[in-house]
Amino acid sequence: MLQEEKEQKIKERETSLEERVPPLSLSGLSLQDVLDLCKDLHLKIDVVDEEWYDIGLKVSKNEKEIDNMNLKIIEIQSKFKKPTLKRVKISAEAMLSVLLGSKHKESIDFKANLKTVKKEEEKKEEVTDWRKNVEAMSGMEGRKKLFDA
Repeated sequence: MLQEEKEQKIKERETSLEERVPPLSLSGLSLQDVLDLCKDLHLKIDVVDEEWYDIGLKVSKNEKEIDNMNLKIIEIQSKFKKPTLKRVKISAEAMLSVLLGSKHKESIDFKANLKTVKKEEEKKEEVTDWRKNVEAMSGMEGRKKLFDA
């Protein structure tokens, strides 16, 4: 089957070439006719080459545009930042009613279950005049007091 398809493609190619390009018959032509035919063929080749070059430029231009657009898409996607969510103040009962819906009927007091912590008052040193303290601590006696303390 593959060989038949290859043969069929070859036949189709040959028939399309025969239709597009007439067979070249140089017999019975003078030297001037052959030169004219060569010039005519060269002009046709030049036209085809120009078209091929123009099409190649258009394709490369379109590929560059596609690449630029893909880069812009990537930039836009990377610039998008998720918005910061605002903190909503809601009571515990309201939160439960939102989460549980109609199932939530009784109110729960969360603060009643919390332990109470007693705060110990810190001992505050009395604020005295610093000049008196400096005079008392100066000299050897002050150092001895610090050592004893």
